[in-house]
Amino acid sequence: TPPQRILFSPEKICMDWHQIWRPGAGLYNLGSTCYINVILQCLTYTPPLANYLLSSQHNQICHHQGFCMMCIMEEHVRKVLYSSVSAIQPRAVIKNLKFIGEFKPDKPGDAYEFLCCTLSAMQRACLSGSRDLDISSQATTIIHQIFGGFLRYRVTCLSCQAVSDSYKTFLDILLKIKAASSLTTALENFVTPKQLDRKKGLKCIKCKKKVAASKRITIHHTPRVFTVCLGRADVQRSRKISQVVEYPEYLDLQPYMSDTAGQSLLYSLYAIVVHSGHTCLGGHFFCYTKAKNNLPTDREKCASNGLWYKMDDETVDGCDIHTVLGQQAYLLFYIR
Repeated sequence: TPPQRILFSPEKICMDWHQIWRPGAGLYNLGSTCYINVILQCLTYTPPLANYLLSSQHNQICHHQGFCMMCIMEEHVRKVLYSSVSAIQPRAVIKNLKFIGEFKPDKPGDAYEFLCCTLSAMQRACLSGSRDLDISSQATTIIHQIFGGFLRYRVTCLSCQAVSDSYKTFLDILLKIKAASSLTTALENFVTPKQLDRKKGLKCIKCKKKVAASKRITIHHTPRVFTVCLGRADVQRSRKISQVVEYPEYLDLQPYMSDTAGQSLLYSLYAIVVHSGHTCLGGHFFCYTKAKNNLPTDREKCASNGLWYKMDDETVDGCDIHTVLGQQAYLLFYIR
């Protein structure tokens, strides 16, 4: 359904950096906060989001008297990118953890969970003051305009071939990796039709009875930033899935769309989160991000697509794309 109201015009989104940035400050670990630091860094180096936050557009219209995740992120991104020191303390985020999710700075947390909660908190901040909005209008905030897409759920009756479609917004996609050696294989498995048993009670509107059916999920509308979590948590065995899952620097999403006949939809990798450790409940998180750093002394290495940096709490070191692609990634961030 078309939105009744557009909260943020997509024409105002700039996908490339407004200006060239050197890598900003690292982030001190204030207890067990590495899972927070990696998400803050990946969001800071998301060009369309950083461009918006640095413009202070939200702050100028915000009427929050207390906690506002968008205002906190505006302040944080500005501090990181304008900082003259090697590392800063993300105190504003840590101080407001209870408003973001069920996190405590002295206890380990999960980076994917923190990402989901942070984007949800930013979405709530963007919707503040907007009452009685339809679902389609809620998906037009700056957060959904950048990270949001739509999935199509198509159920097909195996008796009469009747089709029923439903749609759902998403800000990220969680992929199963047990049977996948690569990101593309995991995506192929994601969109492969799954058979539903008639015992689950699916009633066909044409057959007028419970039938066996197939269900297929496809990407119906692509986001500007495609965020993927490679599901490494084996819940049944309470362990981490440590297998190698290869991922490309450039990803074409067209094969996983509802309509696969269109042109290529190319995305470029710009950030990843890595988890080191044998279990998902402990260990350590660090990340790799790409900064727009085009210095005249090193033009070949500093091409327009930027340089890669490893960000491990307060430590920020340069690296190459081969190092980035050789990691046991947990979260992947691609930009269109």
